[in-house]
Amino acid sequence: MIELLQITNDPDFARRCDAMPGMRLFVDLERHGKAERQAGRSTFISTHAPHDVGRIKAVLTRSRLMVRLNPLHADTPAEVDDALAQGADCLMLPMFRSAQELADFSRIVAGRAPIVPLLETAQALSSLDEWIATPGLGEVFVGLNDLHLSLGCRFMFEPLAQGLIDRVAVAARRQGLPFGFGGIARLDEGALPGRDVLAEHVRLGSGAVILSRTFHRSDSPRAFEDEVAALRQAEAALALRTPAQQESDRLRVAAAVARIAADMAGRPQPGPP
Repeated sequence: MIELLQITNDPDFARRCDAMPGMRLFVDLERHGKAERQAGRSTFISTHAPHDVGRIKAVLTRSRLMVRLNPLHADTPAEVDDALAQGADCLMLPMFRSAQELADFSRIVAGRAPIVPLLETAQALSSLDEWIATPGLGEVFVGLNDLHLSLGCRFMFEPLAQGLIDRVAVAARRQGLPFGFGGIARLDEGALPGRDVLAEHVRLGSGAVILSRTFHRSDSPRAFEDEVAALRQAEAALALRTPAQQESDRLRVAAAVARIAADMAGRPQPGPP
């Protein structure tokens, strides 16, 4: 079962997530440079605050709580100490570029919680083999939104279609680490439909994906639970594909991504407001 990551600082919604199997809650404290990197794009910029870590942890009975901190900076030790004191189960480091940065973060955490390196820069991708064995890693996660920008791509899923996520999957598996990537929309929504994204997660053996905001759109009181149940049913069906069917789907998804990227090349691209 793929672990579904839900970003929230709402305790009531966190309780609903915690009631379902295979969920991980996600408090997002990253601020430094994010608004500038993603200016003009319809991406999520968190308004979570440090005290939200304890508020969410207090309502969880079985789900893990992950906290994304800021990129490595002078106050990282204090951020780490505060998140751990409030009960964070794992810590995510965004926007690192080198093995040295990740090693420095590992020394700060000092084995107190598993580290989730968020691979979202071209430099981190090119140095993958240098940092994949860093002590303290519990998982590798690929952030497609910033990674595709760093690589000069137009569409978020181009790194997936280009086989770059396959490379990360192989490296993580070699180290015995789970890995995950990107976000997913509802099954039949999104420029690349969620069903196609899910198919690639299953093919690659991904262990985690972030649920997009579309999952908790208020279509009905139980829209969120119903959409998660539909995703789980699709996940089980996709797991039954033969290797030949998986490869056929991979080629179809790659072609769809190429068409979307080509179409985007003909449009004005978003820039700073």
